[in-house]
Amino acid sequence: MSKLLGVSLIWYRNDLRIKDHQGLSKAIDSKRQVVAYYNFNPILFNKLNFGFKKTDRYRSKFLIESVNDLQIELDKLNISLIIDSCSNGQNLIESIKKLNVKEIFVQREWTRDEINEENEVLNKIDGSVKVNYSFDQFLYHPNDLKKKTEDIPDVFTLFRKKCEKDLKVRSLVKSPIKLDSKNRLAEEYKIPSLNDLGFNDFKVDKRSAFPFKGGTKSGIERINSYFWKTKKLSYYKHTRNGLIGVDYSSKLSSWLANGSISPKMIYWETKKYEKQVIKNQSTYWMVFELIWRDYFKYISMKYRDKIFSIEGILNRKYNWDNSKNKVFEWIDGKTKEPFVNSNMLEIKNTGWMSNRGRQNVASYFAKELELDWRIGAAYFESMLIDYDVHSNYGNWMYVSGVGNDPRDRKFNIKWQSEKYDPKMKYQNLWLND
Repeated sequence: MSKLLGVSLIWYRNDLRIKDHQGLSKAIDSKRQVVAYYNFNPILFNKLNFGFKKTDRYRSKFLIESVNDLQIELDKLNISLIIDSCSNGQNLIESIKKLNVKEIFVQREWTRDEINEENEVLNKIDGSVKVNYSFDQFLYHPNDLKKKTEDIPDVFTLFRKKCEKDLKVRSLVKSPIKLDSKNRLAEEYKIPSLNDLGFNDFKVDKRSAFPFKGGTKSGIERINSYFWKTKKLSYYKHTRNGLIGVDYSSKLSSWLANGSISPKMIYWETKKYEKQVIKNQSTYWMVFELIWRDYFKYISMKYRDKIFSIEGILNRKYNWDNSKNKVFEWIDGKTKEPFVNSNMLEIKNTGWMSNRGRQNVASYFAKELELDWRIGAAYFESMLIDYDVHSNYGNWMYVSGVGNDPRDRKFNIKWQSEKYDPKMKYQNLWLND
């Protein structure tokens, strides 16, 4: 490859895969030398305003496994993955100069921390370097929605019906081709360990409903298991409110969150399943949940940093409490509600919690304890393996009465416990250990 042509650089963030990756495909098509870059930014592992680490041990381990898998897959294509751990973007700026980077391929982000990270680099590099953005994190591409961001409806049902009626999901991006071995950089890059990031290694809790590893390989194995081996997808709508075990839901959210798999990969596999096995309410509900995921992304795109404000997107004012004692009683599973306590012990010990559990503990936090909902959201950000900024803050606003729920509901925790854990199996699993 000609040195004069320069380098195409893929800046990986929450898109940790080679499959269905527009940036990678375009970088290879550029006919330049191709390199990839990932930064274990120390800010990711620092404490947040409310005292929790932005990324705690569970998601950190899943992230390390995901980047390790990405490095292996890129290596098969003869593409080097530069591993960095710089907090101010300076190393990337220097790499762009040193490698003679002509074009950067990066997934478009629009929330506060991601924009700050981008600006630290893109505002300081030569203006001749082209920045090529993609929207691979969506099911329905923003360019296909044909709506101005400010016109996106604030009620999910209107958005869903518009998407289902008028939009088509794009095809998967073509598989990347293997480059010549001369494409590789001479230097080898090492991925940090949990220890390097400030955590002790740990064993997965035997009770965990999410005992899976990070990376595209594991994500695809999970799709194959849930769809094709066990055919659990056929019953998803009936089991999705479960609490115990690996198969009450697909558990694909963690790989989606860091981009080890794409929503389109799940969508087209679901369509294949509908043709070959069965098309029913459960297969529809899998796509329905992907549309919810898209919706929270569009809402955060519409309202930007308002999703982090205490009044939320509705500008509603409540008298929120910030009692540390009440917060830590909730975190440590020491409230007066056993159903809340068991769910909080699950997330504390595994980094996972069911969708049903999340709604209950968040409602209890905001509506019963009347605590500042952003503290609960920050704790989830720290602990959840499948943390996604848009869904996390969107859901917390929704449950807390400052988001997209026009009815401002409150969960009856005792009723929820009796309905979803009538024999106390889940509560006994976590409270009687």
